[in-house]
Amino acid sequence: MIENKKKPNPIDIHVGSRIRLRRTMLGMSQEKLGEALGITFQQIQKYEKGTNRVGASRLQNISTILNVPVSFFFEDAPGDPATSQPGMAEANSSNYVVDFLSSSEGLQLNRAFIKIPDPKVRRKLVDLVKSLASEPDTD
Repeated sequence: MIENKKKPNPIDIHVGSRIRLRRTMLGMSQEKLGEALGITFQQIQKYEKGTNRVGASRLQNISTILNVPVSFFFEDAPGDPATSQPGMAEANSSNYVVDFLSSSEGLQLNRAFIKIPDPKVRRKLVDLVKSLASEPDTD
């Protein structure tokens, strides 16, 4: 017997990962998003993994709940001409941003950083992090 499991479409996986990214940036649970949409958190899990495709009207509802334009979910999508042109200095340059914000440390750092009201303090913090990142390991 041949198993014919259909692999998720890369666009569906990307859209799902962007839903997860925005939801976690807001500190919203899958259950809370599901309740707002009138569906189960299991369905949200399937959307976020890309195993279930998000319909247009549902994606519009998700964008409203997560307070982003629908286009947010397609930014840097696979096959996007803006990100797949040959000769670009950094292919998929924003993947590291998604990876960073998907990590616990990245999310915590981002949440704390945006709570700093003084732009001068934020600038000095960025300068500090840059200087720490360029220091050679002294271990």
